[in-house]
Amino acid sequence: MKRIHDDPSGAGRAVSVRGLVKHYGETKALDGVDLDVREGTVMGVLGPNGAGKTTLVRILSTLITPDAGRATVAGYDVMGQPRQLRRVIGLTGQYASVDEKLPGWENLYLIGRLLDLSRKEARSRADELLERFSLTEAARRPAGTYSGGMRRRLDLAASMIGRPAVLFLDEPTTGLDPRTRNEVWDEVQRMVGDGVTVLLTTQYMEEAEQLATELTVVDRGKVIAGGGIEELKAKVGGRTLRVRPADPLHLRPLAAFLDELGITGLASTTVDAERGAVLVPILSDEQLTAVVGAVTARGITLASITTELPSLDEVFLSLTGHRASAPQDATPADTREEAAV
Repeated sequence: MKRIHDDPSGAGRAVSVRGLVKHYGETKALDGVDLDVREGTVMGVLGPNGAGKTTLVRILSTLITPDAGRATVAGYDVMGQPRQLRRVIGLTGQYASVDEKLPGWENLYLIGRLLDLSRKEARSRADELLERFSLTEAARRPAGTYSGGMRRRLDLAASMIGRPAVLFLDEPTTGLDPRTRNEVWDEVQRMVGDGVTVLLTTQYMEEAEQLATELTVVDRGKVIAGGGIEELKAKVGGRTLRVRPADPLHLRPLAAFLDELGITGLASTTVDAERGAVLVPILSDEQLTAVVGAVTARGITLASITTELPSLDEVFLSLTGHRASAPQDATPADTREEAAV
């Protein structure tokens, strides 16, 4: 069966989603989601627990079926061509899914054979991936004896056995220590360099900024924002002007002077004594010009003046009304809710 495309404009899209809906009882896990992921890029999907991120991944990887809408992945229809689709995708969920009784090498070899690799190809691929994920020394040990980080790396290696065109990573670094998390990030970047398209769900702002080419923010089953990281930051509208006087003694007088002028409205300036700068919140270019003019008129010599966009966490807060919570901090109830949707 051949791959399908909606129209010529769909060329270059590894994932295309239109009007995806999924109900669990009266709960709408997905409520008309639209999404496009360009080939060879990382799409970061951000959202709080229960937003529908895992449901989206499960539908796109053919684990569950939607109630409405359609989606294509790597040119295959998710609902109409699931068998063909499973051969060109990889999936790493929130929790390691390898067989803990089998050694790491046998886990990978078995998956290779299930994907119709020859015995020779499956052996070679298992050896290659164990080396790539620094698991060669533990290859013959049962996976149940691995540390959490080792099991996560084995799980990621398992998702790569079939050399997928599209890889789904559902909060892949949940519970990992910083060193192991960085190793996973390095591997994801290497895969993208090899041409793999990645759809990544995460609640780590740092992870999204480190890996994602573009972002989609979901909340309560709906897409509420999307675009490049800097584009999303700009949508929030706020910027911070970092004014650094040449003489550190001018820091607090400068902050008080700007507050008195009321250039930035109700927002107050703050002093970053460690970096020797006054932080001025601004909403427009006119305010920026006014601040610079006021400082110049005051006769204060500046060492530098720069503008900064809000952090990604601040963007998330502005869009959803609450901060993203780190996965390991989720309560058991939160975890169960996300597992359900």
